[in-house]
Amino acid sequence: MKRFTSLISLALAAFAATAQVTVSEPWVRATVPQQKATGAFMKLQSTQDAKLISAKSPAAGVVEVHEMAMDGGVMKMRAIEGLGLPMGKAVDLKPGGYHVMLMDLKSQVKEGDAVPLTLTFETKDGKRQTVEVKATARTMRAPAQAPQGGHSGMKH
Repeated sequence: MKRFTSLISLALAAFAATAQVTVSEPWVRATVPQQKATGAFMKLQSTQDAKLISAKSPAAGVVEVHEMAMDGGVMKMRAIEGLGLPMGKAVDLKPGGYHVMLMDLKSQVKEGDAVPLTLTFETKDGKRQTVEVKATARTMRAPAQAPQGGHSGMKH
C-alpha cells in the first residue's frame, strides 16, 4: 500500500509540475473559395512559465506559430520557434500580432465550421502538454461569440 501511495504522489507531483494552459475564445478566419491560408486566434494563459512550441490541424498541410512585426518600417509576418507564456499572464493571439497560421488548406473554411487544432506547450524543464481545441470559423465582421464550454484569412 505504501508503494501505491508513493506512486500516486509521484504522479500528482509530475502533473503539478506540468504547465496547465487555458485556451479561451478560439476562432479562425473564414476563407473564400480557393484561398489556401488563414489564421487562428485565441487567448492563452499558463499557471507557470511555458511556451507554445507547435500547432497542427487536419484542416491544413502546414501549421505554424507566427508573429507580425514591424521591420524597417514594413509589417512582416514570420514563423517563430515558440511563443512565451509568462506565468499567470494572458497572451492574445490576434489579427496583426501573434497567431497560428494554417497553410495548404485542404478545403474552404466556411463561417461556422469547427476547425480542430492541437496545440503543444513546453515548460522550462522540457515537460510538454497538448491541448485539443475546436476553433469556430468566422469573418472579421462577425462579433466574437462566447466560448462553448472550455476548450471548445490571412494570405502570404
